[in-house]
Amino acid sequence: MPQSSAHISQKTAPIEVNGRSYAAPRQPVVVICLDGFDPEYLEHGIANGTLPTISAIKTAGYVGRALASVPTTTNTNNTSIVTGVPPAVHGINGNYYLDAETGEEIMVTDARRLRCGTILGAMSKAGVQTTVVTAKDKLLKVLAYEMDGIAFSSEHPNSADLSSVGVSGGEELVGRSRPDQYSADLSLFALDAGVKLLASLKPGLMYLSTSDYVQHKSGPGDAEANNFHAEVDRRIARMIELGATVALTADHGMAEKVGADGKPNVIYAEDALNEKFGAGSVRVICPIADPFVRHHGALGSFVRVHLLKPGSVPAMMAFARSLPGVELVLDRATVCERYQLPPDREGDFAMFADRATVIGARRQDHDLSALGNHPLRSHGGLGEQRVPFMVSRPLKPEYLEWAARGTLRNFDIFDFALNGVA
Repeated sequence: MPQSSAHISQKTAPIEVNGRSYAAPRQPVVVICLDGFDPEYLEHGIANGTLPTISAIKTAGYVGRALASVPTTTNTNNTSIVTGVPPAVHGINGNYYLDAETGEEIMVTDARRLRCGTILGAMSKAGVQTTVVTAKDKLLKVLAYEMDGIAFSSEHPNSADLSSVGVSGGEELVGRSRPDQYSADLSLFALDAGVKLLASLKPGLMYLSTSDYVQHKSGPGDAEANNFHAEVDRRIARMIELGATVALTADHGMAEKVGADGKPNVIYAEDALNEKFGAGSVRVICPIADPFVRHHGALGSFVRVHLLKPGSVPAMMAFARSLPGVELVLDRATVCERYQLPPDREGDFAMFADRATVIGARRQDHDLSALGNHPLRSHGGLGEQRVPFMVSRPLKPEYLEWAARGTLRNFDIFDFALNGVA
């Protein structure tokens, strides 16, 4: 594979994106969203020695915690990360939502509902060689929105023109065939592509986003989770060896959603509300729903409730609070204010389940047969909001002070990687 010189911008003025300023990189910067990387995996991996590179970053750089955007879903948080702003600004408030004006239920698979630009797009327009590789193709159109540069997914690795690095597509770049979407290799393929592009093209800025297939199946300490995170750690080590500043966070955490008997703890909220208040009273929308249904059966710990006919929202909210496993119920105005969500894309009220429970719509909408012998593990609620946040190089004092205040959000990661390195 031909080597090329580093494509690092000589731009000195900050690049403005959505009200925030970012310095153009002077050396390669890689930002990784490790899907479903709950802090428990981090803590376990450091303790058992499966994450030696990340453990070393605790001394060489910074390792801490941040909060993800609510709902703690993939589309919402990847979008927050690459825009540097919450859903109230960028507009992507889930993988799936109900358009209140049309009544249409919409799976978010493109950038049509994105309401602002991205850091990646702005950097590329400013002359920074920018690349994106994502495990899940559903994210690609948002992540690469208005971006000039290489962008492809592990699901469709040959979709990009990679002639600039002397290969025909992603499979030739990585050296193996496209992985199955339900595999650990979907994520490792994306990271390996990142390593290859870093070694050959040396882009100024790269964003890599993985899948949470492993985390939905395996908890901290399980062999599959240990092996997967050890492989991720090795690839981070290689990126650092190649001279990159590596910054990593997650879109959400992950937790078991089962009772003492090992069976899923599920509240079928639409069934319960319609039984209580009359058939057809409400429609419950599960924003975790996406094309990867075998991961979680479209069951997460946050849902939106839309009234389909006149009814008492306070009465419905009071009933919803009484359901076992419900942690919090908030009306539209309150949930939008507290969690910075777009009011026109929220329901009449929102329901949050506790860390051990998920909320569905109707029982008939959710198929958990694909779980097999694995316990239901999922996300979406407040219990999965805390995520790891790390940068491989030392931080400036003001950024260390910011981190110490405990106010970090996962969408601050580009700020830290581009502005905060000493």
